[in-house]
Amino acid sequence: MTATPAPSTATSPSGKPAHSGIALAVICIAQLMVVLDATVVNVALPSIQQDLDFSPANLTWVITAYSLAFGGLLLFGGRTGDLYGRRRMFMIGIAIFGAASLLGGLAQNEAMLIIARAAQGVGGAIAAPTALALLATTFTEPQARARAFGIFAAMAASGGAIGLLLGGVLTDYVGWEWALFINVPIALAVLFLTPRVLEESQGSGKRLDLPGALTVTLGMSTMVYGLTKAATDGWGATHTVVTLAIAAALLVAFIVIESRSDHALMPFRIFRNRNRSGAYLIMLFLASALFTTFFFASQFLQEVHGYTPFKTGLAFLPMPATIMFMSIVVVRRLIPRIGIRPFLTAGPILAIAAMLSFTQLDASSGYLPFLGSILLLGVGMGCSFVPLTMTAVNGVAPHETGLASALLNTGQQIGGAIGLAVLGTVFAHASDDKGAQLRAAGNSVDAIRVGAFVDGQQAAFTGAIVVAALALVASLLLIRVNKVAPPQAGAAPVAAGE
Repeated sequence: MTATPAPSTATSPSGKPAHSGIALAVICIAQLMVVLDATVVNVALPSIQQDLDFSPANLTWVITAYSLAFGGLLLFGGRTGDLYGRRRMFMIGIAIFGAASLLGGLAQNEAMLIIARAAQGVGGAIAAPTALALLATTFTEPQARARAFGIFAAMAASGGAIGLLLGGVLTDYVGWEWALFINVPIALAVLFLTPRVLEESQGSGKRLDLPGALTVTLGMSTMVYGLTKAATDGWGATHTVVTLAIAAALLVAFIVIESRSDHALMPFRIFRNRNRSGAYLIMLFLASALFTTFFFASQFLQEVHGYTPFKTGLAFLPMPATIMFMSIVVVRRLIPRIGIRPFLTAGPILAIAAMLSFTQLDASSGYLPFLGSILLLGVGMGCSFVPLTMTAVNGVAPHETGLASALLNTGQQIGGAIGLAVLGTVFAHASDDKGAQLRAAGNSVDAIRVGAFVDGQQAAFTGAIVVAALALVASLLLIRVNKVAPPQAGAAPVAAGE
């Protein structure tokens, strides 16, 4: 079937999309809202537990419910935009996200908050990939496109750190509920502006692949859950093994269904482009390193140095600022001149250097060594996320930009889950061994706690060096594209420079 071209976006006399600044703001704010909600409630968990009388076992579901729904539905959410119109599905996703945020802020018990967090994940899984697809088809002029992708990538890369800061501020000064309530006016503003500044795309005319959608959603959700359990219960636990086996069976069934479907949810031709496949792999590995940093480094400041949630978030602030500076000021201006390949080489190298510097932190390390580490990682992420985002949708036919966007988001989500599960296990083993040694030597309880954590963290970041090195290998072996082109209707995706 020949791809149906999307209608052209309204343009100004300069050739740029009409209301381009507002359109970009709407898309980027929506993306930031979805991304930061993965971490904004992390620092609020103790307050949530106290106010709603959460059991320790159920408290983790405040995080897990969001990640399960978000990770499980990403491919489905991205494809619905291609099939039924990206603007329409973007607005539906934002509406669900906003309503769920209101419900969560009003929660009176465990079940109400967990259901609300899962609903937020559903809305985010629809909104996030359609947001990137809208960006790709709205901004096609090279300079405007580079600027738009730079700002968008900065939001995506720095959202986790901003979430930690925002969660700390809101929890300490107005209450944990506002970590959810704050999304409501933002969602309303996005819903008001979207039909006024963004054009609707024409659906592809294909039917939704329901068997594929069902198996991939269940498979991805089960995989994220299994990885989460592996991080807490261990890889050898029966529950973990059974869950991951079920996830593998479901995903194999999905592949079989897609290979035989005439209207596949995920046509495998999307992976024929080596640069795009390389971008997905690089995102997978870098997300593992990035999520590991947020998880362990935030605990390092609180457990070892006694920082409050707000002070912890403030300590991370230079990192998103660096990512934004690199993405918006440096990388987006240089990409049209030198291409994306130099940045996709430099980014993983800087990430490796950052992970190495994290392994040197111990109980005697002050804030300056920590600051140096997060700045180094911020520069690396700033170099990486803009070209990764551009490569993911480079040359894709408009009726498949939602799928291409969803796959990039899936790489980030699954990479983070895998990273926390694998490196969390590394941390646990190293921490337990060090704790046993310190107890045998007769150290105090505080000395054992701090020493065990530091040793575990150093081991986890040593593992993260390997993960970041895999990102570099993927970049060197797979990335051949130099300049990028806007989505093209009809023909199979072709990257400029191939």
